[in-house]
Amino acid sequence: MLSFISKGMMIGFSIAAPVGPIGILCIHRSLHQGYKWGFITGMGAATADVIYGTIAGFGLTFLSNGLLQYQYWINLIGGLFLLYFGGKILLSKPAATHSEQPTNKSLFLTYIGALFLNLTNPITILLFISIFSGIGLLSAETSYWYTGLLILGILLGASLWWLILCSGIAFLLRHRIKQTALIWIQRTAGTAILFFAGALLINT
Repeated sequence: MLSFISKGMMIGFSIAAPVGPIGILCIHRSLHQGYKWGFITGMGAATADVIYGTIAGFGLTFLSNGLLQYQYWINLIGGLFLLYFGGKILLSKPAATHSEQPTNKSLFLTYIGALFLNLTNPITILLFISIFSGIGLLSAETSYWYTGLLILGILLGASLWWLILCSGIAFLLRHRIKQTALIWIQRTAGTAILFFAGALLINT
């Protein structure tokens, strides 16, 4: 039982850890808005990983085939959303202080936005299928119970990564970064997300 959870945690942590557009967005929000905004963004991404892991782990081929069939349109929408986020970050002015910033955007909408953004990469299903096949999860002998434990582990592992990243940024770095550095970090984050958007749209 614990071995499946621990395997899932390693998978979830390793999939979440590479720095991509969501990671940059989490770093930016942790720096400018505080820990909870960055962590909620990460949890939206973790939920998307769990959804795709569930589709792959339980062999829901009708869903995975459908998502891959419409990958062009999903990637197009995802690329446009990344363009929006990247442009917004690049053009907005960083706060004059490191205090918690007021926002009209709710935590729920922040979560939903990150969830949707991470769901625009249906190729993640193939990644999970490959990983699950490698550890023998997709064999006929594996029960739904153990698959469920692995999925739980993926959620815990991904959540652990976002907890470490966002808390480290918000509590260790946020109050030590000068305003000039904050401006350059914001510009770099916006440019990086625009780069990811361009790459996604070109591949589409």
